[in-house]
Amino acid sequence: MTTPDTAHGKAALRVGIGGLGTVGLPVAKWLDGETEAGLTLAAVASGNKERALERVADFNTPVPVVELGELADCCDVIVECAPPGKFEEIADPAIQAGRIFMPLSVTSLLDRMDLIETARQTGARIIVPTGALLGLDALRAAALGTIHSVTMITRKPPRGLAKATFVIEQGIDLDGLTEPKKLFQGYVSEAAALFPANVNVAVAVGLAGIGPDKTEYEIWADPGVTRNTHTIKVDADTVHFEMTIANVPTEENPATGKLVPLSVIETLRGLVTPFKVGT
Repeated sequence: MTTPDTAHGKAALRVGIGGLGTVGLPVAKWLDGETEAGLTLAAVASGNKERALERVADFNTPVPVVELGELADCCDVIVECAPPGKFEEIADPAIQAGRIFMPLSVTSLLDRMDLIETARQTGARIIVPTGALLGLDALRAAALGTIHSVTMITRKPPRGLAKATFVIEQGIDLDGLTEPKKLFQGYVSEAAALFPANVNVAVAVGLAGIGPDKTEYEIWADPGVTRNTHTIKVDADTVHFEMTIANVPTEENPATGKLVPLSVIETLRGLVTPFKVGT
């Protein structure tokens, strides 16, 4: 059950953060200092509990550090921003308990689409934050008609892809790259298997539109860009549009843009705000 929000006499949503890295820690800090009614930081969890305790030691309000799988026991909303290997440890209990589940590891969701049916049965909701993208509202609206094609091209500075599973396994050297190098061309579903921690944005586009199996995708290591850049082209019976977004990479993890934690924060606000523009 939710906890009382003394400012408005309403029940505040208890939020749990699974993962205290590039995304999770800024979101947790925002919740800790947030005065807007309706949300409260109830618990955090991390694969490294000792490090998590250190990271929340100076929070304004003491916050419990629990195991990843325990977030569903004490939270109404669970934000998953952990490494892909920890996805199920957070997701399964959250969905079984009927919670609001916000996954950032959207790529991992592709292998567990059964969670959507389970959510339907338990009353849980799976809400994917917009993250590093724009235009998902328009894409989802177009999907109510007929979409003919969706193509997406991602260009990242080489250092933002240096730790990608595919790059490491193939022994691709991105150091000293002087011209753009195409690492992948195919469909989003194929890219998800090769870049499990790097193509969450592409998977979100696939899920919002015609599906990851039909969404065409390219990923480039490009020394000519300083921002994580995504270009999406949509051709539908109701609309044709092209959009490009260039996200400033975080210093801690250049594969993740600074916009991502802000997107999570706005998604959380959208659960309780009395006024909202777009979805």
